[in-house]
Amino acid sequence: MRDADITVRVSATADPAAVRAARMGLLLRSLRDRGPRSRGRLAEETGLTRTVATGLIEELAELGLVTCEDADRRGAGRPGVQVRLVGSSVCGVGAEINVDHLAVVAVDLAGSVIAEFRRGIDGRSLPPEGVLAEVAGLVDDALAEARTAGTTVAGITIGVAGLVDTATQRVTLAPNLGWRDIDAAEDVRRRLAAGAAPVPPVRVANEATLAATAELDPADPDRADMVVLYGEVGLGGAIVSGGRVAPGRHGWAGEIGHLPVDPRGRLCGCGRTGCWETVVGLRALLEAATDPDDPVRDPVLTLEERLATLVERARLADGRTLAALAEVGTWLGTGAAVLVNTLNPGTVVLGGYYAVLGEWLRPAVEARLAADVLAPRAGGTQVAISAFGPTAAVRGGALVSLEPVLSDPTVLADLPELHGGTR
Repeated sequence: MRDADITVRVSATADPAAVRAARMGLLLRSLRDRGPRSRGRLAEETGLTRTVATGLIEELAELGLVTCEDADRRGAGRPGVQVRLVGSSVCGVGAEINVDHLAVVAVDLAGSVIAEFRRGIDGRSLPPEGVLAEVAGLVDDALAEARTAGTTVAGITIGVAGLVDTATQRVTLAPNLGWRDIDAAEDVRRRLAAGAAPVPPVRVANEATLAATAELDPADPDRADMVVLYGEVGLGGAIVSGGRVAPGRHGWAGEIGHLPVDPRGRLCGCGRTGCWETVVGLRALLEAATDPDDPVRDPVLTLEERLATLVERARLADGRTLAALAEVGTWLGTGAAVLVNTLNPGTVVLGGYYAVLGEWLRPAVEARLAADVLAPRAGGTQVAISAFGPTAAVRGGALVSLEPVLSDPTVLADLPELHGGTR
């Protein structure tokens, strides 16, 4: 979000305390996004007076979020004071529940990873309670790492491959997992509460929406309007408009994996026939590229291990692997062209497993866009490969968990510290 956007919102807020908190958040975001700067520079860039900015910076320092240090300056005059973000003071935890793997990561304000765990599972054979018990254990491990590092956890956000009602925070439907109406956040919160340490706020969200959050880049105008294709066992997606993820009325926007593309195709996990994900999901790729007894299909393997094997085979020019990648890439481009014709995004991001195999998938996607998009030059849409790959959703969850502190840094005073006390 741009500084100007925040300034407009703050100026329209009547509550002085809310205005002050939002302005502190504005300063904190500026330091996170642009690095250490002088108080005067911060005031100028955020549209605040120097007096107001100085007072807010002092409050941020009291919360342990920034430090103020004399900068080295050669020549005459007093040295300037540099304000620096203390990124390690607080972190967010993201978790991802997918059909074939679980992942958890803790990321601090500076964007550094302080804990990361991944585990392969067979989510279809486990009941929801079993999957949630596994993910709660990984989250507990991440909390322990944060406790050791002396970092306060702002929150926990769990991404699920399915429909999540943003109002009730329940997983309404996760077809590939076979879940309906599951209160995943409350289940994980209850399991964590069985321990000795206080539990940070726990939320749940669609994993592709979280992946899109990780892909946002205010410095790149082509990412202000983009479509994120998040390859997993199926296909998750998210639409970004005006620099923000578009959630839809109930938070269900972006279920592009269930666009009908092949009416005579395969049965989808949702019960319909010919959904887009049946021809571009990891399951489809593995079925095309490998035999049922191929070791790469072993459910105990992590996603990274499976993908590393496929990459190795592609680089060795294995004919079956290359043919499967070409087929998936063509179908991926066919569906992407529908979205580009509809939305005219600046960028289509290949995320999830597509990013790892992007070297072979992108040419086919670009070819289909060139052929099927009505506007010249594919409407100006670029095809980009995610830098985060399969970790985008879990990283996005950690970033969303940090959002309350970035919006109102004063909430940090009310967060429980992991050693059991309170601020």
